[in-house]
Formats: sequence, structure tokens, C-alpha cells
Amino acid sequence: MKQKFFRLLADLRFSIFILLLISFCSIAGTIIEQDQVVETYKINYPLSNPVFGFLSWDLIIKFGLDHVYKTWWFLALIILFGCSLTLCSFLQQLPSLKVARRCQFFRTTGLFYRLKISTILNNYSFNKILSAIKAQKYSIFHQKNMVYCYKGLIGRIAPIIVHFSMILILVGTIIGSLFGFKAQEIVPKTETFHIQNILTNGPVSIVPSTSTRVNDFWITYTKKKTISQFYSDISILNFKGNETIRKTIHVNYPLINNNIYYYQTDWNLIALRFQNLTRQIIEYPLVNIFENQNKVWLTWISDINILNDGVILIIDNLEGYCSIYNKTGQFLGNLELNELLTIPQPLLLLEIISSTGLQIKTDPGIPVIYLGFFFLMISTLISYITYSQIWMIKKDKQIFIGGNTNRAIFEFELEFLKFVKEKFD
Repeated sequence: MKQKFFRLLADLRFSIFILLLISFCSIAGTIIEQDQVVETYKINYPLSNPVFGFLSWDLIIKFGLDHVYKTWWFLALIILFGCSLTLCSFLQQLPSLKVARRCQFFRTTGLFYRLKISTILNNYSFNKILSAIKAQKYSIFHQKNMVYCYKGLIGRIAPIIVHFSMILILVGTIIGSLFGFKAQEIVPKTETFHIQNILTNGPVSIVPSTSTRVNDFWITYTKKKTISQFYSDISILNFKGNETIRKTIHVNYPLINNNIYYYQTDWNLIALRFQNLTRQIIEYPLVNIFENQNKVWLTWISDINILNDGVILIIDNLEGYCSIYNKTGQFLGNLELNELLTIPQPLLLLEIISSTGLQIKTDPGIPVIYLGFFFLMISTLISYITYSQIWMIKKDKQIFIGGNTNRAIFEFELEFLKFVKEKFD
């Protein structure tokens, strides 16, 4: 029973079936939004009008389709697929490799007619043919009148390396699901923060209590006034508050500390800081009027005596100015940094307070996954090595010779013809 069970797991058809299930689940995890709040699924997948006629939010929550890659059944499929590949390697690939290394003499001439290419030579020099085969770097086994030759045995290792690389990728995926986490923080510049806003985390992941300070944030623009790049100058602090690492990050150029990656992902404007005539600091909060669609903020500055009389300040960049409109929407001009706003009251614009969006994540399985892909590339190169076999039997004055190959048949035929095209006396 155990042997039958292991043979079933090692069967190629079973492995393909499990791989198709994993692919189907991955497609579902791509189509359905992952790690969102329940309200998002209630809006997008209502009970009254389910997607595809059956997919509603309660079904998504019940079966964990809102976090497919962290469900027990998805991890079970990956483990099952890994076991299938492991058993296939030990029960099929390794034994076939051992068989390929053995001497497989042909003891009867009838077997030559089953080969892809074979012929009968009359009055040929047996030793010179062996010399020509050896010159092509074949391994030769000679017993009495029988000869078996092969080369390119390393090409038979490629399937085993493929299985090994896929197992590494699966192990890396499981490690990342169990021990990784991802967080998103919106932090005003000059502020210090701890990782708190966790988006996703594995069941055994540990979120470090590292302190991080945002020293500065700025944006560079192109000549056409479009955003060129975001920059955040951040520092990692120790438990005493002293700086240990400092780096300016931008998109796709993160800071890495203890396998934790700090990515630049977003930005926001918080407030406008003014100073009145008495040198008192006043901050007016900015509101994003388009939410996630466009980066446009505004604030209302009213008259001290008449609250419904004032101006609207609108800003959509970090170039150091904002636009002024009255309450009817008429454009009054631009206000730059260190410039005095006289309507409705004298205020000096000191600073545009911005915040940076940082994505903090760690995935300890990434090195294992990269190693798996490295071996996968190696196996691809090895698979191009042709495994060829040649058999010979000398019977009276006749020499029966034939061969097989697993790829590059035309090149093998040309090589075979070199052995037999000339008559050796």
C-alpha cells in the first residue's frame, strides 16, 4: 500500500494535476483583490448580484479567497506538489540516471533494427571504428565482440535539477508566506515612526520595533512640470535614538536593513505653515479633494472677523508655491514660500508640510526563490547537452552498429556517418 501511494504521488500526471490546481488558485488570487477590508468585497461582490453568477463576498471570506496565498489549503497544495516532485526525483529520475550509467550491451543482432539509425559494415576495421568513436569523446565499454558507448550523460541530470529548483522555489514561497510581512506608513518629514500599519503578515512573522526617522522628502520635476522622481532621506535609529544607517531612497532604490526593505511608494501634503504679524505659527490643514485620483489639495483661510469671507489655497506640487482663489472661484495669483499673503489677513508662508509614503516589507524566502531560479537556468543550459548511445557487435566479418539520441538527431546522424563512411582495411 505504501509503495502504491508513493508511486501515485510520484506519477507525472498527478504532479501536473496539482500544478494546474495551484495555477487556478493563483489566477483566482490575481483576479480577486487580496488583503482588503470586508466592506470592499461587499461592494464589489454583492450577494444580490454575484460575479460569474456565484462569486459573492461571503463565499470569498468563507474560503479565504481574500488572502489566497496564505490559506492552509494553498500551502497544502504547494507542500503536496513539492512531495510529488521529491518522490518523482527519487523513484523515477535517479533510477533512470543509474540505468543510463550501466553498460547496456546488445547481445543479439536483432536489437539493432529497433534503433533510430543502424547499419551493417562488411570488412571494416573494428579497432579503427572504436578509435573514431573515442575521438568524439564517447565513454566506451568493450566486452569480447560487444561494444557500448555513450556521451552527454550530464544531460540526463537536467530533469533532476529542474525538480530541485522547483522545490527550492516552493520552499521559498512557503518561508515568505510564514515569516514575511508588508506595512505601509505615511510619515511627515522630520518625524520618527515605528512599523505599525501592517497590511499583510505571516502567521509566525515578527515585526521589528525599529525606529526610523524621515529626515527630508522632496520631488524633482521635468521641464514639462511632470514628476521625475520622489526622494526620501531616512535614518535607522538604535534603541538609544542614535543614527546607525542613513540613506536617500527613491522608487526602486530602497534602503535595506537586516533584510527589511524600505521602499518609496507614495507622498502626501499635510498642511501649510504660516506666521502672522505677532510671529505666531499657524498651520492650515490641506485636504485632498480628489482622494486617490489626482494629487490636488486645498485649504480655506477665513477672515478673523468674518468666517464666511476668505480665500482658497490650492496646491498640486512641491515646487514651493500654491494658487489663491476667492470664494467665488476667481484666480487671484500664486503665493510662494517666504511671501506675504495679505488677503484676508497678513500671513507669511513659511513651509509646505509634506509626508512620504513608505512601504516596509521583508520576505526571507526571496534568496531561496532566487537560488531556485538560478538552478532552473542551469538546468535549461544542461538540457541542451545531447545524450547519445552507440552499440556495436562484431560477428564474423560483419560489424553491426547503431545508435540513439534524445535530441539533435540530424547532428547525431552526421556524426554517425563519420564512423561508417570510410572503409577501413
